Amino acid sequence: MTSLPGATDKALGLVIDLDTCVGCQACAVACKEWNTSGYPAPLTDQDPYGQAASGSWLNRIHGFEAGEGASGRTVHFPRSCLHCADAPCVPVCPTGASYKRVEDGIVLVDEDRCIGCGLCAWACPYGAREMDVDDGVMKKCTLCVDRIYNDNLDEADRQPACVKACPVSARHFGDLADPASDVSKLVAERGGFDLMPEAGCRPTNKYLPPRPCTETGAPQALEVEPEVGGFLGWLDRKLSA
Repeated sequence: MTSLPGATDKALGLVIDLDTCVGCQACAVACKEWNTSGYPAPLTDQDPYGQAASGSWLNRIHGFEAGEGASGRTVHFPRSCLHCADAPCVPVCPTGASYKRVEDGIVLVDEDRCIGCGLCAWACPYGAREMDVDDGVMKKCTLCVDRIYNDNLDEADRQPACVKACPVSARHFGDLADPASDVSKLVAERGGFDLMPEAGCRPTNKYLPPRPCTETGAPQALEVEPEVGGFLGWLDRKLSA
């Protein structure tokens, strides 16, 4: 069932700390492992060990160099579906295979209805859709919907595989529609921001800004808003290029 924008009961999503992420790829590997045997299984690869390796990954991590000299740093930027409030992938789907759940705001793909036309991928400004060429259908992050509601798991394990696997706790999961939730408080305290807000998608997932380094190499608090400029402005331009 497709919901109207902003009409979901909850807004389950991720908060990703760019200041903490070390780019270890543990989240990507855990995502691949869980989803290869879970809800959107399989996530197939084509010649995975060859020179032109390719395959379906629902979570990818990009690295960028920012600044120069002692004030420079490497920023690791995890990217997956942002489960947007105004998800452009949903209305363009000709079969209704892409949909946003009313009960929790998660955007999913009904693979039995997907015809692999690729319209959802073209509509997504974040490049979050993955075509599984072996299955001929689109795959995407599900927030591990088959895990977070699994009563057979211990409560501590009922969170997305990427969150559970992160060794530095750079990823956080919760209800971003609830201002009293831990993730909402984290966004408020750290100035969490939307990726590419000019796209108008109102992504549920938020990013916590990296703290620029001082000349001594020590991190300092970031005071600039992402739309104003500075480091976050650079990062936004880098990702939009």
